[in-house]
Amino acid sequence: MRASRVRDSSSLRAIVRARERSRGLLIAFEGADGAGKTTQRKLFKTWLKGEGHEVVTSKWSSSRLVGPLIKARKKVHALGPEEFCLLHAVDFRHRLHTEILPALWQGKTVLADRFMFTGLARDAARGLDFDWLLNVYSPLFWPDMVLYFAVSPDVSAKRIAANRQPKYYEAGQDVTGAEDALASYRQFIGRISKEYDALALIFEFLTIDAEQPMYEQHRRIREAFASGRRRPWAKWNIEALTEWIDAFGEPSHAG
Repeated sequence: MRASRVRDSSSLRAIVRARERSRGLLIAFEGADGAGKTTQRKLFKTWLKGEGHEVVTSKWSSSRLVGPLIKARKKVHALGPEEFCLLHAVDFRHRLHTEILPALWQGKTVLADRFMFTGLARDAARGLDFDWLLNVYSPLFWPDMVLYFAVSPDVSAKRIAANRQPKYYEAGQDVTGAEDALASYRQFIGRISKEYDALALIFEFLTIDAEQPMYEQHRRIREAFASGRRRPWAKWNIEALTEWIDAFGEPSHAG
């Protein structure tokens, strides 16, 4: 039985390596609320399509399977930090398996409007252990590029307050205990920003100054994309891909 498993694993890895040259690219847009990620993602998508790329967008907490449950639980403020984390991790894994990996396998460029780093930053800011969080999101899948839009907590709060009142979990009221949503947001976003800064340093994100003019940010993203080198799938990406193929079957019909 053990030898059979080894052969199966080797076969799956061979399938993944054979797809390496024709696979698509994954680019993640990360940062605090109000940093302008979505605006830059839309601008970049328009530019990529103009350059002939077939582009797919994947948004945070948007799984058709898990998203409605998350929304319902948030609405009644029924999520503790652990359940908040686990539900978002399930949402992420479902989108990874049903949207992101199939698109990459077909050679499409995937723009992730937030990726697993959003979960790591927010959940760590809620006091959860970082090693535990990494296990929750394992096997990890690494983007080809992570764009981190850095903005100060004060600027983030001002941008959010100019348009709307922060929502309960967005403001971190579940952990700060503050009654005023904006006051809670200012406190909580400071924690998140520290976690993002640490992630950016450890995992070598490309940091974009989100307080610069919009076009300057867009120009830097385009330059980084044009000069970036195609890197082989990392070891943990191969693990995630073999798990995906093992669960859903070899996607021989794709692209």
